[in-house]
Amino acid sequence: MSENPPVTAASDRGGERPRAYDAVIAAVEEQIVAGQLRVGDRLPGERDLAARLGVSRAAVREALRMLQALGVVRAGVGVGPDGGTALVSMPSESLTLFLRLHVALANFPTDDVIEARVMLERWSVGLAARHATQADLDALAGFLAGMEEPDVSRERFNDLDIAFHLALAEAGGNRLVTDMTTAIRASMKAPILASFHATPAWDELVDGLRAGHRRVHDAVVARDAEAAADAVEEHVRYAYSALSWTN
Repeated sequence: MSENPPVTAASDRGGERPRAYDAVIAAVEEQIVAGQLRVGDRLPGERDLAARLGVSRAAVREALRMLQALGVVRAGVGVGPDGGTALVSMPSESLTLFLRLHVALANFPTDDVIEARVMLERWSVGLAARHATQADLDALAGFLAGMEEPDVSRERFNDLDIAFHLALAEAGGNRLVTDMTTAIRASMKAPILASFHATPAWDELVDGLRAGHRRVHDAVVARDAEAAADAVEEHVRYAYSALSWTN
């Protein structure tokens, strides 16, 4: 890990002159793509960065705020190993924020989110069926047991449901699929919970969800990738069709 690697102005990409903070972001991006900045590296201080890039300190602050919101950097206080602005890697957090806001704004229709989730989860459970360790299977069984509790609350069921699906993705061993699954499922957490509370047939719904989880789990345990993929698609489609806000 290097400390304060050089950050210089991005090369001219043509087109309109970028806004000052865009120029800062572009410069950082170019250094990352070139391999000159890596996770754990710290950026130069605000004054130094502004001087190197020929922009105001206000532009640097705005750029760093945007990069932090995107999960690319984290600002530390003071000096020393925890001070300054360091590059981090938090793709699931930034993807979750992005999807949650745009789903809420209806820029991504619910049907599109469902189809994306079906495609991702078919892939991830197929990988899980091939690669899950015993520890992965034990975790899945634990989440299932929690959801099977007779008096489980809607909030706890929703949290365990999310944990179950994320554990499936993690068991597959593909980090990008895991982060995308995390983002999509987390972006739908609030509307799904609201629908849990709104449904007049909670007992029937939760029984159907439990049965779907068991079929997915059993197929993964049996190392049957095709059956697991079919089971998770059936489960996801059943869940959304049964929720009041999709009708």
